[in-house]
Amino acid sequence: MNVMEESLQLHEQWKGKIEVISRAKINNARDLTLAYTPGVAQPCLEIEKNPDLSYVYTRRANLVAVITDGSAVLGLGNIGPEAGMPVMEGKCALFKEFADVDAFPLCVRSNDVDEIVNTIAMIAGSFGGINLEDIAAPRCFEIEAKLKERVDIPVFHDDQHGTAIVVGAAMLNACKLTGRDIGSLKVVMSGAGAAGCAIAKFLMSLGVKDIIMLNSKGIICEGDDIKNPAQAEMAKITNREHLRGGLADAMKGADVFVGVSKPDLVTAEMVKSMNDKPFIFAMSNPVPEIMPDVAKAAGAYIVGTGRSDFPNQINNVVAFPGIFKGALAVRASDINEEMKLAAAYAIASCVPEDKLCPEFILPDAFDRAVPVAVAEAVGKAARESGVARI
Repeated sequence: MNVMEESLQLHEQWKGKIEVISRAKINNARDLTLAYTPGVAQPCLEIEKNPDLSYVYTRRANLVAVITDGSAVLGLGNIGPEAGMPVMEGKCALFKEFADVDAFPLCVRSNDVDEIVNTIAMIAGSFGGINLEDIAAPRCFEIEAKLKERVDIPVFHDDQHGTAIVVGAAMLNACKLTGRDIGSLKVVMSGAGAAGCAIAKFLMSLGVKDIIMLNSKGIICEGDDIKNPAQAEMAKITNREHLRGGLADAMKGADVFVGVSKPDLVTAEMVKSMNDKPFIFAMSNPVPEIMPDVAKAAGAYIVGTGRSDFPNQINNVVAFPGIFKGALAVRASDINEEMKLAAAYAIASCVPEDKLCPEFILPDAFDRAVPVAVAEAVGKAARESGVARI
């Protein structure tokens, strides 16, 4: 039985990966009176007077909504909200297992930006945070931006920012290992969708100055006729030398390749054309842009992928559970850039300096110290940046 067959069989047995467990024991009439009517009327009246008390008298303070429209589920495309439910349930299970954060999957049957935004905004008062998931670009950018204006709880699109944070942590440790200054790196980014744009922006926040981005047509350059508004925005802040051409042209003399695109795009010759000891982060799943053994043989010093069966897995699970745990702990109104940067540095710090090596630049996904460290750093950054409310 292969992994797909085994997973399907387990999903049939599980009948869902999460369930609701009551925190209130109701064993007799008095328990019922206190947990439900008439006793429950009192917390209702207190919340009516001060809606912030919903964080005190309900589970809202530790509850995240994991929301999709089913338009970009894994690498499967627009398969619909019901078909996206197993992934959303899985995300909720990760929240609970790695950070003891309760999460609930919500799959919205619409691809209309305003309809999705309005749906989420109308239910936001039941949650402490919103995790957007598997929503296609460029719609995801607009949904996130509009939601941030409408709601007073953190909104986080993990496909964008979670991925960017983990790539950033990998870059920090790769620079530490090689003695490079992150500001001196020339980075080539293959893929200009949600993840690609977010990674590029976040690397700039970390200090990277020279980034060349490519979409399916080649290098993105200011002045070209770019229909995608997110890519048009990136063209204004990347590729300042106005290079044109394809991936082979972009990779000549580069220090870093970051791929969130398609399998087998990068050749050994492209790696050989890069600067000495390049970093290759090839995250196309399940088949990366270049296989690690091929990249290493061509001269790559550090190779990371999205797969668990190779070293340096770039896995969002080291980011989002701790990020939300930290944001919820201080009742943050937003997950801002300062909090994201704090998360990246915290993840990087979870690899001890005496163990840092080309095959170990990111902590293991099952290192339970990681979400604790991330949560502490994120909470501290929230307070210092003024978005913490307790």
